[in-house]
Amino acid sequence: MKLESPKVSVNKSAQNTFEFLSDVKNFKSLMPENISKFEILGEDKFLFALKGMPEIVLKKKETTPPNQIVLGAAGGKIDFSLIGNISEIDENTSEVQLVFEGQFNAMMAMMIKGPINKFIETLATNMPTAISTVA
Repeated sequence: MKLESPKVSVNKSAQNTFEFLSDVKNFKSLMPENISKFEILGEDKFLFALKGMPEIVLKKKETTPPNQIVLGAAGGKIDFSLIGNISEIDENTSEVQLVFEGQFNAMMAMMIKGPINKFIETLATNMPTAISTVA
């Protein structure tokens, strides 16, 4: 299963956007309002839970400065990746698209497609404001 967020424009360079997304602490500012838990587990790992959903641990797996950051599930029952693709528009503007990829059986895919799609759209929508408030 592959889900893509809408592309969002950020008033920061690709490098600044990459640095923001490279710091897992910053993901707290991107989370939806219905977050019930957010915990930093290490320099490259965090845990979050949305109301009514199980806790998910994400770990930074791979980076390609300043164009891509790959977060992956760290443990748990499902294996997936959340990929941040960053494109430079000009020296002060970049564009970000989040991609969720995972292998699920048909029943699981049907159950999680809606909530995951809404989740990555929210992360993307919150990004321009969250990144702009960082110096």
